[in-house]
Amino acid sequence: MWDNIWNSAYEYFSQSGFGQFYWGNAVMIGIGLLFIYLAIKRGFEPLLLVPIGFGILIGNVPYNSATTPVGAYDGPVNEEQLDYYATAEVEWGGRSYAPWEKIENPAIGKILLHEKTADGVRKARALREKSGGRAERAKLEQLGPTDYFAVMVDRTSKLARQGGAKDQPQALGVVDVMQGQRVLVGKPTEQEDGRVVLAPVTAGDESQFPVVVSAERQNPFHASPIYLIARGVVWDFFPPLIFLGLGALTDFGPLLANPRVILLGAAAQFGVFGTVFGALLLGFTGAEAAAVGIIGGADGPTAIYTCSKLAPDLLGAVALSAYSYMAMVPLIQPPIMMALTTKRERLIRMPAPKNVSKTLRIMFPIIGFLICAFIANAALPLMGMLFFGNLTRECGVVDRLFKTAQSQFIDIVTILLGLSVGALTQASSFLTVSTIGIFCLGMVAFSVATASGILLAKLMNVFSKTEINPLIGSAGVSAVPMAARVTQMMAQREDPQNFLLMHAMGPNVAGVIGTAIAAGVLLSYFGN
Repeated sequence: MWDNIWNSAYEYFSQSGFGQFYWGNAVMIGIGLLFIYLAIKRGFEPLLLVPIGFGILIGNVPYNSATTPVGAYDGPVNEEQLDYYATAEVEWGGRSYAPWEKIENPAIGKILLHEKTADGVRKARALREKSGGRAERAKLEQLGPTDYFAVMVDRTSKLARQGGAKDQPQALGVVDVMQGQRVLVGKPTEQEDGRVVLAPVTAGDESQFPVVVSAERQNPFHASPIYLIARGVVWDFFPPLIFLGLGALTDFGPLLANPRVILLGAAAQFGVFGTVFGALLLGFTGAEAAAVGIIGGADGPTAIYTCSKLAPDLLGAVALSAYSYMAMVPLIQPPIMMALTTKRERLIRMPAPKNVSKTLRIMFPIIGFLICAFIANAALPLMGMLFFGNLTRECGVVDRLFKTAQSQFIDIVTILLGLSVGALTQASSFLTVSTIGIFCLGMVAFSVATASGILLAKLMNVFSKTEINPLIGSAGVSAVPMAARVTQMMAQREDPQNFLLMHAMGPNVAGVIGTAIAAGVLLSYFGN
C-alpha cells in the first residue's frame, strides 16, 4: 500500500510544475516579473508591459504537454508549422542513443546531443533555404542515406534535451520532449543486437511523412485556450484590429498642418532598411533580416504582422523586442537627442500649427489609403484598418463606431495581444543565441531610426526659411504617442515654455504610415 502511495505521489510530483521545471523557466519568469515591475513601479508603458509580462509568466510555468496541454503551442498542427531535420545517433559508453534519449552521463551527454543536433539544424536550414519552402518531399529526398529522420513542431531547433522522453517509440508517431516540445520520428527498426533505431529515410518511403499528433490533439475543440487566444498573433488578425483602434485615436491634423514633417517619418525608415542590410551581412536570411529590421519602426503590431509572414519562428523574440523598445523610448532616445543637437537647436520655438479644414481631414484617410495601398499592396490590411479608423473619427456621423474603436475595442485587443506575445515566449525556444542577436539588432535599428529623423531635421533647416526644432525628428518612429511625449519632455528641460508636443505628433503619425509602408515593401520583396 505504501509503495502505491509513494509511487502515486512521485508520479504526481514529476508531472507537476516542480517536476517539469528547468533553469530556462526561472530566467523567463524573471523577465516577466521585470516587465511587470517596470510597468508598475517605473511607469514604463503599463498598458503594454503589464499584459506582456503576465503573459510571459503564463507561457513559462512548466508543465507536461503530453498530459496537460495548456500552453500557447498546444493545439492542432499543420504542415506549415513543421521543419524537417537530419539527425544521427550518439555513440557513448559502447551504446548508441537516439537524439531524444537521456544519456547516462548527463554532462557529456548534453554536449554530445548538442553537437549532433546542431549539425542537423544547420543542414536542415540550408536545405530549407535551397528548396525555398517547408515540409517538401524534394527536401527530404536530399537527405543522405545514412541520415536519420526527426521533425520538431513549431520550428524549434531543440530536437531533444536532457530529461526528455523515457521510451523510444515502437511505431510511427510523436515523442514528447516536455513543455510543448514534440519530436516526430520515422519508422523504428530492430537491429540484430536487439537495439531499436530509426530507419534511414529513403526516397519514396511514405514513412518520411509521419503522423503529426493524435486525432484528439488535432481536434481544435481540444486545443488549449491560451493556444486559441495566441492565434490572434500567429494568424495576424490582432495587428490590423490594433490599427483600427489606433486610427480612431490618431489626429492627423499636425501632419496636415505641416506636410513637410512627413519627411521626418520617412527618414526614420533608414533604421529599418539599414538594419535589414546589417542583418544580411551577419548571416540572417533575407526574410529573417526583414523581420528583424522592422523593429526599428518601434511599432509592435507592424512587427508582429511582418514577422509572422516572413519568419514565424522568430515571432516571439521580434514581438517582445519591438514592444520592449516602445516601452523604453524615454530611456533610449534622450541620449541620442542630446548628442546630435546643440542647446540653441533645442531652444528653437515653432509657431502654433494652423487649423486644418474638416473637408481635408475627411479626404485625407480616403486618399491616403489609396496612395499607400497602391505603393505597398502587402500592407493593405494594416493601412485599410488605420485609415478606416481615422475616417470614423473625422467624418462625424458614426460616433458610436468611433467611440467604441478608440476605447473598449482597442483595450480588449491590447489585453489579448499582450498576453499572447508573452505566452509565445517559451523558454525552450526563446532562450537562444539568435534571440540575443535580434535584441541587439533591434536596438541598432531603433537608434538609427531616431538619429536619422534628427539629422534630416537639421538638414531641412539649412534649406528652409522657417526653422523646425530638430528634436521633433526623433518622433519619426511610430511609437505613438511615446516618442512625441519624449520630444516635449526634452524641449521643456531647456525651456519650460516651449511646447512641441503637437508639432512632434506630425512626424510621429507619419512614422506610423511610413513603418507600415516599409513593412509592405519588405513583405512584397521577401515574401515570395
